[in-house]
Amino acid sequence: MRLDTLLVRAAERLSESGSTSPRLDAEVLLAHVLGVDRTWLYTWGDKVAPSGERARFEALVAARTEGHPVAYLIGEREFWGLPLATSSHTLIPRPDTETLVEITLRLADTAEGRLLDLGTGTGAIALAFAKERSSWQVTGIDRVAEAVALAETNAERLGMANVRFLVSDWFSALGSERFEMIAANPPYIAENDPHLRQGDVRFEPLGALVAGDDGLADLRHLSRAAWSHLVPGGHLVMEHGHDQAAAVCELLEGAGYVEIGNYRDLAGQERVTLGCKPKR
Repeated sequence: MRLDTLLVRAAERLSESGSTSPRLDAEVLLAHVLGVDRTWLYTWGDKVAPSGERARFEALVAARTEGHPVAYLIGEREFWGLPLATSSHTLIPRPDTETLVEITLRLADTAEGRLLDLGTGTGAIALAFAKERSSWQVTGIDRVAEAVALAETNAERLGMANVRFLVSDWFSALGSERFEMIAANPPYIAENDPHLRQGDVRFEPLGALVAGDDGLADLRHLSRAAWSHLVPGGHLVMEHGHDQAAAVCELLEGAGYVEIGNYRDLAGQERVTLGCKPKR
């Protein structure tokens, strides 16, 4: 069967299963199986798929019709232009989180400094920042050892020398270390949120998604605990749910932060809130 015909049939099958991006899913899966980029598929659509590759592709399409995320099926997701290995031990990096990276880069206006990425997962935030600020020292922590191992693998593949990853339950392994910047994309979804039963999140680790107190428990904890790990004038930058901005502002204000501000993601939702530890 020709590749273009194979793609059309796969896209139809994925569409019927409820995929919101059936053609893209099909192209990404086939490109992965063939070891080519998506442009190649358009150029050589008249080629015939070898039987072995076709069988592998159809198996992946079948898994995708069951809802398995494409990033887990191919073991990779691009974030900030970086190809990151993924696994079921971590959340899948999402474009919305690039907003958090953008904000940290704006704030990192000194030649040198230290950034801490809390709950690093694949290492996405830490590695994106390290790429743009090679003179800064970056630390990523996660309580899941498999996530830390994956982040280390991504750093090695990308040749990032200014970043380290540690197993730590929030700040537990950091002692008295302090940072100019702390970034976090913590769990912030309420336990009863219906979105947990939809889309890719059904297959992602709940511990990285769900927090108590209607999703605010970890945001509240970090607002307080980060204080002693920030230098005077340092910033805490946190991603949160689209309807949590006002609550997070209150948490930061109550903890003593100043210069509190909200920022919107690519979809126009309030997604990131920051606060500054006063210099005095």
